[in-house]
Amino acid sequence: MSEIQQPFAERPTPITAATVRQQPSKMPYQRYVPFGTVDLPDRTWPTKVITKAPRWLSTDLRDGNQALIDPMSPARKRAMFDLLVRMGYKEIEVGFPSSGATDFDFVRSIIEEGAIPEDVTISVLTQAREELIERTVESLIGAPRATVHLYNATSPLFRRVVFKGSRADVRQIAVDGTRLVMEYAEKLLAGSTPGGGTVFGYQYSPEIFIDTELDFALEVCEAVMDVWQPAEGREIILNLPTTVERSTPNVYADKMEWMSRNLSRREFVALSTHPHNDRGTGVASAELAIMAGADRVEGCLFGQGERTGNLDLVNVGMNLFSQGVDPMIDFSDIDEIRRTYEYCNQMVVPERHPYAGDLVYTSFSGSHQDAIKKGFDALEADAAAAGHPVGEHTWGVPYLPIDPKDVGRSYEAVIRVNSQSGKGGIAYVLKNDHKLDLPRRMQIEFSKIIQQKTDTDGGEVTPAQIWAAFEDEYLPTPDAAWGRIQLGEYRLATTPEGKDAIEVEAVVDGAPVALSGTGDGPIDAFFAALHSIGVDARLLDYVEHTMSQGSGAQAASYWECAVDGSVRWGVGIDTSIVRASIKAVVSAVNRAQRG
Repeated sequence: MSEIQQPFAERPTPITAATVRQQPSKMPYQRYVPFGTVDLPDRTWPTKVITKAPRWLSTDLRDGNQALIDPMSPARKRAMFDLLVRMGYKEIEVGFPSSGATDFDFVRSIIEEGAIPEDVTISVLTQAREELIERTVESLIGAPRATVHLYNATSPLFRRVVFKGSRADVRQIAVDGTRLVMEYAEKLLAGSTPGGGTVFGYQYSPEIFIDTELDFALEVCEAVMDVWQPAEGREIILNLPTTVERSTPNVYADKMEWMSRNLSRREFVALSTHPHNDRGTGVASAELAIMAGADRVEGCLFGQGERTGNLDLVNVGMNLFSQGVDPMIDFSDIDEIRRTYEYCNQMVVPERHPYAGDLVYTSFSGSHQDAIKKGFDALEADAAAAGHPVGEHTWGVPYLPIDPKDVGRSYEAVIRVNSQSGKGGIAYVLKNDHKLDLPRRMQIEFSKIIQQKTDTDGGEVTPAQIWAAFEDEYLPTPDAAWGRIQLGEYRLATTPEGKDAIEVEAVVDGAPVALSGTGDGPIDAFFAALHSIGVDARLLDYVEHTMSQGSGAQAASYWECAVDGSVRWGVGIDTSIVRASIKAVVSAVNRAQRG
C-alpha cells in the first residue's frame, strides 16, 4: 500500500524566516558605529513631490577634475566648459585658482576670451586662508558674474584630528574667511568690468556637514550670514554636503529639512545639496534633499569625482525628465555628451550606466524583447487613434522607462551594441576634427585597432595618430594604396527589365578589369559585379550622413558587410552618395581580404 502523499498546498517550503541560517561573515563589523538619526517627528519631506527642476551647479571642472589621475589639459577643460554651456548649465564651478597656475590660467582664459555667456555665472573654490582667498578673487578680475565658494571642515572628527581646535576656533575660520572674501572682492573686482565691476556672489560650505552636529552647523552658517548680510537681491548660497556619504538618504533629508526650518533669513538663502556617492545612494540623497527644501543641486556629469564620485547630474536630471518634469538641461544628444565627457576625462561611461550606457535600452531576454515589440505596436496604434505623432504621445513601453529617441538613441540600434567600451574619446576626435559620426558598432571595431596600437607602441595616441590609423584602415589613397581592388570610374544604366546596371573600371589584383552587374539599385548591382570576380559580399547594415552644408558637400557612407564569411565595416567619402557607398563596399571588401 503506497504512502498517502501530503497535499501539495500543505507542503513546507525549503526555507523560511524561521529556518534560514546565514553564517557570520568574520568581518570586523564591530569597529563601526551606526549613524545617528535626527529627532524630527513632524518631518514633511516624505509626502513632497518634485514638480520643478532645482537650480544646478556643475563642478566637473573643479571637483571632477581634481579626482582624475591625469587632470584635464586646457583644451579638454575648454571642451568640457563649452559642453556644459551648450547643455544649459547656468552655474559652473570652473576651478580652484589658488591650487596652481593651471586652474588660475584657465579661469583667466575663459574671462579674457569672452567665453562666458551673459546668463552664466562661474564659481571658484577656495580654502579659508588669506593668501589663497586673494589669489582666488584675483582670478575673477574682469568676469561679468562670479561666485567665490569658501569652505572649511566643521565635523567633530576634523576639529579633533585635523585642526585640534574648538567649535569657536572653527566658527572663527569661517567668519574670518567670509570677511576676507568680501574685502578682496571690493578691492579687486569693483570697477573691473566695463559695466562697473563683477556682479559678485558668495557661497559657504560647512564641509563634512553630514557628520557635523546640526546645532553647530546652524551656528556657523548664521555667523557667516551675519558677515555677508543677505537681503533682497543679495543672496547667499549655503551648501550642505555629504562630503563622505555615511548615512542613509532619509537621514540626510532630515538634516536638510531641519536646517531649512531653522535658518534665519531663509528667503535670502539658496540651500544647496552636494552629495557624494560612497554608499551608492548619491542620487537618492539629492532627490530627498530637494523634497526636504534644497533649492540647488551640485554634481558632475556621470558622477565623476573623488572615490566613488560626486552626484551624477545626468541621472538626477533624466530622473526628473522621466517623471514629466523639465530638467531645464538638454540631454537630447546623450551620446555627444558622453563622447565629450570621455574625451575630457579620459574615463569611460560604463555600459550599464543609467540613461547613457551602451546597453541601458537593450534587452537580451526573448520575453522582454517580445513585450517591447508589443509595446511599440500599441504605442503606434494609440497615437494614431489620438490623431498625433508617436513622438507626442504619452510614453508607455514595457522595460523602457523613457523613449530612447528622446536622448538621441533608437532601440533598434542600441540592441545590437555589445559590451565593449573605451570608444568615446576616439569617436569624439573623429566627429569633432573630421566630421565623421561613426556608428556605434564601427566605433567598437575601430577602438580595437587603436587598442592594438597602444598595446604595441605604449603611451598616448594623439588625434593625428588616430586619424592616420583610420585613413590607413578604411580610406587608402592612391599614394598609399593597398587591397585587392582599386576603384576607378563607373557608369549606371537601366536594363529593359527595369533593373539597375553598373559598369566599373577597376584594378583587381594589379590588373585592369571591367566589372559589370545588375540588381535592385546601384549598390545591389555592384555586389553582383563583385560576385563575378569571386567576391561573396552582402550588406548587413549601413549609415550615411552629410559632412557639411551646401551643394558641394561631401557625404560619408559606412557599410557593414559580410565578405566571404567575415564581417567588416567599410567607409567611403565623396560628393556623390552613390560613389561614397561604392567606395565603402570596396573598403569593407579590401579589409576583409587584407585579414
